[in-house]
Amino acid sequence: MNTETQNNRLSYLLYLADTSLILGQRLCEWCGKGPVLEQDIALSNIALDLLGESSNYYQYAVEIQNEGKTEDDLAFLRNERDFKNLLLVEKENGHFGDTIARQFFFDVYHHLLLSELKYHSDLKLASIAEKSLKEVTYHLKWSSEWMIRLGDGTEESHSRIQKSVNDLVDFTDEMFIPTNWELELIEQKIIPDIRAFRTKWETKVLEILSEATLTIDFEKSRKLTGGKDGKHTEKMGYILAEMQIMQRTYPNMEW
Repeated sequence: MNTETQNNRLSYLLYLADTSLILGQRLCEWCGKGPVLEQDIALSNIALDLLGESSNYYQYAVEIQNEGKTEDDLAFLRNERDFKNLLLVEKENGHFGDTIARQFFFDVYHHLLLSELKYHSDLKLASIAEKSLKEVTYHLKWSSEWMIRLGDGTEESHSRIQKSVNDLVDFTDEMFIPTNWELELIEQKIIPDIRAFRTKWETKVLEILSEATLTIDFEKSRKLTGGKDGKHTEKMGYILAEMQIMQRTYPNMEW
């Protein structure tokens, strides 16, 4: 495997890791603030699942780098422009409905992606995907049920979750628009072609939204991208400042 392909492969692992890490960090912000105790715990458990998944990807990434780094170095000592996560997952939590819509859109995509990656020729990546898929299957069930519950609930819950859907659809296209480094890996059949997921993703989203009496207009989305190339929203710096403060203030700290 040539150097360029190896670097692209590393970028892909960081994309997977960063996306799960940042979403997990966002969900952690709900700890102690959930609408009811059971859902507070559910959000925290989903966050832990995502952090565990990101840890596995980071561990594999440092093996590929072979520079004597650790997974903590990748999570806590990189700058904003080095992160490759989707813009969707760095969006602020907002109210409970905003968090649910964000989670639902990502869960549908995440489930499709891991379902493909578990058959990857790279057995280590396939193993991480297979383990994570069991957890993400629950995540998707949970967020789907909440989309239906809020959409087909009271007049207020319906209008608020509908607005959440309208506000977040602009950030969903990035999941299916490959970067240059993804395109090269797709052409070499090293990673699945994410463009092929779009129809399945839209079908599943529409199925759940229909049951929730919600609507969505994919054609009018603004197709906001850039996260996978390190171009983030203004919120990203605040996330990293909170997440990285201990390691940057006390370098090499250990519990």
